[in-house]
Amino acid sequence: MKKVHLFLVSILLMSFSFEAVSQVISESAKRKFTVGVDVFTDIWMYDINPLYMDQSFELRTIQQGATAFIQYNMPIGKQQLASFAVGLGIRNHNMYSNSVIEDVKADTIKFVGIPSGVDYRKSKLNLTYLDLPIEIKLRWKNGFKLVPGFKVGYRIDSKQKYKGDRFDEEVMVREKTKTIRQTEDWSYGFTMRIGYKVVSLYGYYQISNIFEKEKGPEMNPISVGITITPF
Repeated sequence: MKKVHLFLVSILLMSFSFEAVSQVISESAKRKFTVGVDVFTDIWMYDINPLYMDQSFELRTIQQGATAFIQYNMPIGKQQLASFAVGLGIRNHNMYSNSVIEDVKADTIKFVGIPSGVDYRKSKLNLTYLDLPIEIKLRWKNGFKLVPGFKVGYRIDSKQKYKGDRFDEEVMVREKTKTIRQTEDWSYGFTMRIGYKVVSLYGYYQISNIFEKEKGPEMNPISVGITITPF
């Protein structure tokens, strides 16, 4: 429940901050550029394969993530109620589970369950991508908008973080393993936003797998959340 509260508070704080910034931006700039943030939780799609994960593998309910992006808008038609947009973004995904990667240096990875007697606070896989989003923006004069799109991302960072006791002794440690080399360099999928003025519902369906074929489990996220675009 605490994670849910923090998730909602972060949305409210960003909304107020962006509204303040929006007041000092000219209307001309607002029409040409879109700046925004997606705040979401991931629904991870996967099948348990004993080659890559224990049967005990479980995920946390809230898997918070975020995207910050800027886009250049090219109007379609004289009324400028539709536009084609292309831009850049930074996207971050987290996958919290009750498992850790057994050996990140192995040719293939396997998620092994943290023993029941081990006290731990956090175990997650973190992925960061540089995105190229492409969207068609349909707007109505009453403020309603529909924005289908597609984006391609290049992985710029991957790491595993663990905070808890060592498996063999009750000593609290913080461990970070950088560069999970078995992950795919590229990601891609469809996006959709449905909203009113500065706030939209956001969805992203990643088609690509996060791990290379036969080097890890078949996993891909479906992201659901809120987008805030002050302009």
